[in-house]
Amino acid sequence: MKEWNNKRSVRKKRIVEQVKQDKNEMKQRKEAINQLPEGERKEAKAQLKATEKEKKQARKKEIASLDKTEKKMAKKEQKIYKKIKRRPQRAIGWSIAALLVGTVVVKFGPTVMDMADTMSGKGIELKTGTKEGKLAREEGEALSEKIADEGIVLLKNEGDSLPLKDKKTNVFGVSSFNFRYGGGGSGGSDTSRAINLYQGLEDAGISYNKELKSFYEGLPEVKEQDTGAFGLMQIVKSMTSKGDHDEPEVAYLTDEAMKQAKDYSDNALIVIASSGVESSDMSSEDLKITKNMEALIKKVTKEFENVTVVVNAGNTLELGLLEEYPQIKSIVWTGTPGPYGARSLGNVLAGKTNPSGRLVDTYAYDVDSAPATENFGSYAYDNLDKNFINYEEGIYIGYRFYETYYEGQEEAYQKAVQYPYGYGLSYTDFDWKIVKKDFNQETISMDVEVTNTGNVEGKDVVQLYYSAPYYPGEIEKAAIELGAYQKTKSLKPGEKEVVTLTYSTNDMSSYDMNKEQAFVLDQGDYQIKLGKNVHDIVATETFNQKEKLVIKQDSATGTEIKNLFENSDTEDMTYLSRQDWDKTYPSDKDINHTAPDFVLEESNKKTTDSKLDMPEVGVDKEIKLADLKGVAYDDPKWQTFMSQFTIEELMNFYTQGAYKTNPVDRLGVPSTVLLDGPAGINFFFKPVEAASYPTEVVLSSTWNDELAYDMGAAVGKEAKAMGVNGWYAPAMNIHRTAKGGRNFEYFSEDPLLSGKMASAVTRGTQDQGVMVFMKHFAMNDQETHARSGLYVWSNEQAMREVHLRPFEISVKEGQNIATMSSFSYINGQWAGANSILLNDLLRDEWGFEGMVSSDAVFGFMHADKAVVSGNDLMLDIMSKSANKKRLEKAYKVDPSGITVGLQTSVKNVMYSILQTYLFD
Repeated sequence: MKEWNNKRSVRKKRIVEQVKQDKNEMKQRKEAINQLPEGERKEAKAQLKATEKEKKQARKKEIASLDKTEKKMAKKEQKIYKKIKRRPQRAIGWSIAALLVGTVVVKFGPTVMDMADTMSGKGIELKTGTKEGKLAREEGEALSEKIADEGIVLLKNEGDSLPLKDKKTNVFGVSSFNFRYGGGGSGGSDTSRAINLYQGLEDAGISYNKELKSFYEGLPEVKEQDTGAFGLMQIVKSMTSKGDHDEPEVAYLTDEAMKQAKDYSDNALIVIASSGVESSDMSSEDLKITKNMEALIKKVTKEFENVTVVVNAGNTLELGLLEEYPQIKSIVWTGTPGPYGARSLGNVLAGKTNPSGRLVDTYAYDVDSAPATENFGSYAYDNLDKNFINYEEGIYIGYRFYETYYEGQEEAYQKAVQYPYGYGLSYTDFDWKIVKKDFNQETISMDVEVTNTGNVEGKDVVQLYYSAPYYPGEIEKAAIELGAYQKTKSLKPGEKEVVTLTYSTNDMSSYDMNKEQAFVLDQGDYQIKLGKNVHDIVATETFNQKEKLVIKQDSATGTEIKNLFENSDTEDMTYLSRQDWDKTYPSDKDINHTAPDFVLEESNKKTTDSKLDMPEVGVDKEIKLADLKGVAYDDPKWQTFMSQFTIEELMNFYTQGAYKTNPVDRLGVPSTVLLDGPAGINFFFKPVEAASYPTEVVLSSTWNDELAYDMGAAVGKEAKAMGVNGWYAPAMNIHRTAKGGRNFEYFSEDPLLSGKMASAVTRGTQDQGVMVFMKHFAMNDQETHARSGLYVWSNEQAMREVHLRPFEISVKEGQNIATMSSFSYINGQWAGANSILLNDLLRDEWGFEGMVSSDAVFGFMHADKAVVSGNDLMLDIMSKSANKKRLEKAYKVDPSGITVGLQTSVKNVMYSILQTYLFD
C-alpha cells in the first residue's frame, strides 16, 4: 500500500507540474501575442486557438489507440489534470523574461521592481548619437560586408554557371522576401538598415525580373520583412509564428507567370531560408527541404536549365535533394550573413567577389546519421524535477565521427557525406607546393607556396590536419583532426604567396582519463596532412614520435593535470568507440531516468559553516580603485582595498549584475554597462542602434583570424563610443548536432577553429579596453530545457578535447578577462556554482584572471551557492531580491565563508573593470 501511495503521489506531483507548465506556457503565448502589432494580433490569437484544438484532438486519438489498461490509466490522469487545472491559479512569479524558460518558479519569487528595472534598462545609458559612435558604426558596417564577402561558400558550380554571364535572373519563392540576416535572441542584432535580397542584386549590377517580383508581392504570403525586432521580440515572434515561414503550395505559380519569366532570362534563383532562435532547437524536419519548397524546385527546374540555389541558413540543412535536379548548376551558402550579406551575395553572383569561404560543419545527407542526435532533446528524471542529456558520442562529433567511422570505406562515405568539413569552391584554381617543413618535439611547421593558376583574383584557405597513431583498447582517437589553417591574401592570376602553418607538437596529444589522467603523445607515426578540406588530402608527411610522452603539467601555468570531472562520467553510460562501433553506438532505448544519489544529495545541500576566519569589512583605508591600476592580481593590496566594502555593498553589487554593475562612489568604483551579443552590440529587452555583423557561423567560415580580430576591434570602438564596458561575446559552444537552436551564434563543430576565432575576436575587443565575456562556459549545446537547468553527462576526454577546448584556447591565446558561466549542470553541479569548473580548471589549471558572470538568472541559479564557487556576478534579470535574501540567510549560517566569497568575487570584478578604458 505504501509503495502504491508513493507512486500515486509521484504521478500527482508530475501532473501538477505539467499543469503549471502548460498554464505558464499559455500565459507566455498570450503575453507574446499582446506584444505584437495590432494588425498581427488577431491572426496570432486565431492561430493559437487552432493549435490548442489540434492538440486536444491529437490527445484523444492517442488515448484511443492505447490498450485497455493504458487507456484506463491515461483517462484517469487526464481527469486529474483537468481537476487541477480548473483550480484557481496560485501566484507564480513570472515575467516576460520567462519566455526564455517555459516556466520559472523562484522560491522567494521575483518582484515587479526587479523585472521592471531590468526590462527598462535602468542604469544603462547609451550614447548612440555621438560623432565617434557614428564613425564607429560606419566602420563596423563596412567590415560587416567584408566578413560576409569572405564567409560565403560556393558549394557547386557546374559548367561555370556562376558568375552569371548576362547578369540577369528570375528570383522565385516567398523566401526571397524573408532573407535571414541573423538569428534571434541575445545573438540577434540591429538589422534596421539591412539590404534586402533584391536591393543586394541591384547594387551588384544584376538585373532581376521586376514583373515576377511584383507577381510575388501580390501573394498574401508575402509580408513586409520585420527588421526592427530585437532579442526578446525575436523570441516572441518565433513562439507565435512557428511554421509560417514555409513556401506556399506551388499552385500559385501560373503558366503565364512562368512564360513571362522564361522570356526574361534563362537563369533562375531560389532561396532556401532558415534561421534559429534562442530558447528553441531544431527538429529533423526543420532541417529538411520542405515539401512545398521541393515542389517549387521541381517546377522551376522543369522550365529552367541554369538554376542557382542560395542556402540562407544558420543551421546545417539536408541538401541531398538538390542533387536530384541536374538543372541546379550552382549552390551558394550564405549562412546568416548580417544586414549587408545580400549585397555580398549579389557581388558573388555577379563575379565582383570571388567566394573564399569554407564550411565549418560537415554536411551529411541525413542529419540524424550523427551519433550525437541519438541523445538530443528531452529526457526527464523520475526522481528529480530536472532534465538531462547524455553525450555518449564521446569525442566523435562532426567530422571526427564521419572521417573515422568511414575510414577506408570511400563508397559508403560518399553516400553519407555530401560536403565535408572545410569544403568550398572558388572561381579560380590554386596550386600548392610544400617549400619547407620542420617537425620536431616542440612544433609542427609547414610552409606552403600557394599560386593562383586561374584567371580570376581570389583567396585560398590552406588547411593542415594530423592523424595520430591509434592503438585499439587504448585512448580513443579520431582518424583525423585539424591542426592549423591559414588564409592567403587576395592573389592575382599568376601571383604566389608562401603561408606558414604551425602548431605545438603536444597539441596532437590525447587525454588519457583512465591510466595517466594526463595528456599523452603516443609513440609512433603521426601523419601530417595538407588538405583542401578534411577529406581531400593533397599531401601527407610523417612525424615520428620516438617514445610515449605523458604531459602532466599545464603548458601555461605548470599546474598538475588530473581528472576533474569523474562524476560526470556516470556508470550507466556507454561511449562510442572505434574499437567496436556496433556495440557502443549511442542509443536512448534503455536510458536510465534515475538521477544518481550524489546529484540528489547535492541538490539538497544546505549552506554549512566553512570555519574560515572572518575578514575585515567596512573599514576605511583611504584606497580608491584607481590606486590599484597595474597592481598584480595576487598583491596583498587588493585585500586591503576589499576590506573597505560593507557587507550590504558587497551583497548589492553581487546580486545586481544584470547588464550593468553598480557604482560605489566612495571607493571610486564606477558603474559599468554590459551588453550582448555575438553579432554586434544589442540589449535583449530594447532595440539598440549599432553596427550589425554576420553571425559567428559565417565569421568562422571566412577562416580568417585577421577579420575576426578586426570585428572584435570594431565592436570595441563602438562600445567605447556608446559607453559600453563589457560585451557578452563571443559564444563558443560546439555544434554538437545540426539541431542546436543557437548554432548560428556558435562558430563550428571543431574546437580548434572555434577557439582560434574566439581568441582573435577577444584580442580585438580587449585591445580597445572593453571586457569580453567568453560564453557559455560550458556545454550549452542545446536549448531544450536549458533554462530550467539541464544535467549534461560526458566523459573527461570528450570534455577536455572537444567541449572545453575552445574556452581553453581563448583563455591562453585571447587572454580574456571575463567569462559567462552556462545554464548547464556539469559533474552534477550548476556551472555557476561549480568550483571545480570555475576554480580548479579555469583559474588554477588554465590561469584565467578576471571575472565570471552567470548567464541570465532563473530559479535554480542561487547566489548563495555561486558566491562560494567562483561565480562573481549574477546576471539577475528578475530575482535580485530573492537572491539577496538567499545570501542574507546563508550569511547568518556562515558569515565568514559568505564574506570571503563576496570579497573574492567583487575583487574579480574590480580587477576586470580596471583593465577597461574607464581607467586609461
